[in-house]
Amino acid sequence: MLNKTEFEILFNRYFDAIRSFAFYRCGDMETASDIAQDVFLRVWEKRQDLNTSKINVLLYKMAKDFCTSNYRHNLCRMNFEQAMTLQNDCEVSPEDEMQFKQMVADYALVLSKIPENQRVVFLMSREDGMKYRDIAECLHISVKAVEKRMTSALKFIKKNLLQWI
Repeated sequence: MLNKTEFEILFNRYFDAIRSFAFYRCGDMETASDIAQDVFLRVWEKRQDLNTSKINVLLYKMAKDFCTSNYRHNLCRMNFEQAMTLQNDCEVSPEDEMQFKQMVADYALVLSKIPENQRVVFLMSREDGMKYRDIAECLHISVKAVEKRMTSALKFIKKNLLQWI
């Protein structure tokens, strides 16, 4: 278990090295700094469960995992942007635009009618891209509870959106 002083020593000793390691992997100093901060934030959150004998190995492993996750996220975003650019090259009819606006309004209406606990889980998963495990930690509930709320939210959305089709 790390106390505040030990964590501060650990941070001061390894932060620059972890940031350099992340920079080597991602090529962007700002992203590397964010990754290093995320690593130490996670260490602080899990400080009670850590084995401090090989903490440096853990720090580099976490940094590597965060870099990989960041790469995948950026790749997904770039693919989406490219797909949207290709779609935007096509002419959109006024009728299609009206249907899209109506669909967005219907979706927002259905979201507003979902029970609060289900809506929170749904938005954290779909809008924020969080994993069920992370949602469970954030809301202080079990992963099974997150799964149940998500299933209920999806059923509610499907049922209510199909009414308008």
